[in-house]
Amino acid sequence: MEPFFHGLLLALGLILPLGVQNVFIFNQGAIQPSFKKAWPAALTAAICDTALILLAVLGVSVIVMQYDWLRLAMLIIGVLFLTYMGFQTWFAKSNIQSDNQALQMTVRKQVVFTLSVSLLNPHAILDTIGVIGSVSLIYEGVNKVIFTLTCILVSWCWFHGLCVTGRMIRRLDTTGRFLDLLNKVSAIIIWITALYMGKAII
Repeated sequence: MEPFFHGLLLALGLILPLGVQNVFIFNQGAIQPSFKKAWPAALTAAICDTALILLAVLGVSVIVMQYDWLRLAMLIIGVLFLTYMGFQTWFAKSNIQSDNQALQMTVRKQVVFTLSVSLLNPHAILDTIGVIGSVSLIYEGVNKVIFTLTCILVSWCWFHGLCVTGRMIRRLDTTGRFLDLLNKVSAIIIWITALYMGKAII
């Protein structure tokens, strides 16, 4: 049971801090008219985390991160995209009374943005490669499989749980003021992340 609890606590510790990915998934759960409409964001985030965790455990990602030009390209693309999405989020309007207004982000946009904050996010990559990948080295065979699957399970439960929580907040907030405020907070967090990534480029 050690690899299970180890994976559980480690994955929770890495995924709990407030960041662009978490805020975005929560936000989609809150502003979309149904869970089905917000599900693409949660599903994409979970799949991306699964891929990163598997790559980290298998050691493939360690090889990729040895190329400085690839890391630099990821950072530049990430900064530009996050800056753009920050403005999109800041000026987005939430109207609880109108499902048409709530459909601010299409499935395609949800997937693209989730991919960007998941795969172009240095924190996510470092968490999986530097932490989960490194820790997995202490396990072998079945224990490594249990550790890896536990980390993946935490990710899937967390992102879908965020989406459901967003839906609950939507029902409580009948005026839409909280969601408008959440958009502003989300935009600020996105811009801060973009600045932090930009600092890594210099």
